[in-house]
Amino acid sequence: MTESVTDKDAAFREEIAAWLSEHLAGKFAALKYRGGPGDEEAEPDLRKQWEQELAAGGWTCVGWPEQHGGRGLSIDRQVIFHEEYARAGAPGRMGHIGEGLIGPALIEFGSDAQKAQFLPDIVAGKTFWCQGYSEPSAGSDLANIQTKCWVDEQTGDWKVQGQKVWTSLAQDSDWIFIIARCESGSKGRHGLAFLLLPLDQPGITIKPIKQLSGSAEFNEVFFDEATAKAEHIVGMPGEGWTVAMGLLEAERGVSTLGQQMHFAHELDLVIKAAKANGKSKDALIRDRIAKAWSGLRVMRYNALRMLAGDKLGLGKEALIYKYYWSNWHRDLGELAMDVLGEQGDTPAQDFDVLRLQQVFFFSRADTIYAGTNEIQLNLIGERGLGMPREPRPTK
Repeated sequence: MTESVTDKDAAFREEIAAWLSEHLAGKFAALKYRGGPGDEEAEPDLRKQWEQELAAGGWTCVGWPEQHGGRGLSIDRQVIFHEEYARAGAPGRMGHIGEGLIGPALIEFGSDAQKAQFLPDIVAGKTFWCQGYSEPSAGSDLANIQTKCWVDEQTGDWKVQGQKVWTSLAQDSDWIFIIARCESGSKGRHGLAFLLLPLDQPGITIKPIKQLSGSAEFNEVFFDEATAKAEHIVGMPGEGWTVAMGLLEAERGVSTLGQQMHFAHELDLVIKAAKANGKSKDALIRDRIAKAWSGLRVMRYNALRMLAGDKLGLGKEALIYKYYWSNWHRDLGELAMDVLGEQGDTPAQDFDVLRLQQVFFFSRADTIYAGTNEIQLNLIGERGLGMPREPRPTK
């Protein structure tokens, strides 16, 4: 009898779960459920070692084409991997920006030399990247870039002057990719360059931004005539916006199902706390837990609908995803604190309680970063529903 696709998928799930159970042990056992949003400062060196452990098992870049070092897994198999990874409580990925953002962008837009230089070390878990998009005046208004770059006439290399902000894990990264204005007098999405820079060089200063949770995974990054080699521009000068948008299309991909498994774990912690302190008997709390549970299911089905499209990217299904999950997660954080009551008002020693406090504090930013609620609603209205564009300033 021929083995069915369902049987093969079940066997693949078992393979991933067994590997994680075997390897997420010993020194790596301390990483279980660590390093997620709000906890990204946890054990960075050990999590980098974990990336190399994953690489040795062939579990990095599973969706990349085989010719670039990946496994070339189908969308369905990638979803299975991300779900089982989260189900096992495996740590937040130190390599996720390299694997999920700059790697796919280089595969799509990079030169052969850039692919040969950068992709193997991303697959091997040896090089770590951060993203330099947002600026003090260019957060949700991403095209309002003020950071400038120009070609040094003596060396042919690019010089960069300016500032990036909200740069996740810059303090633990080796390289940063940025968009900078390469054409004097240009505005908006025109006249931009997409550059790759090593962070360990004169002219780059990284300053942490301390958050409500006490952690500081976000940073300011200052460029004072920092250098990007001539060969480290992706695409041509003026094509930075195209590369940047292509990269963002990869952001709302198969890892969304893994993200939801983390959310499910957080909801389980809320339910556990409610049962422990008797809040589960409160009808209003029970109703909010039920709504959170059903909302998570809605999120999953929309993600599957999004992934079933012709290509990953900003289709109509993907347009609503960020708005939906960020508001759901913020509400979960508020529910967590209401369940904890006074226990949530003081620094916790119990990790489960601390985790829920982190959910509350960090989720306050979910509706702001990566496009505010207001920006997301504009995208849904204008791109998804075809409504007239909101008036923009002319100057």
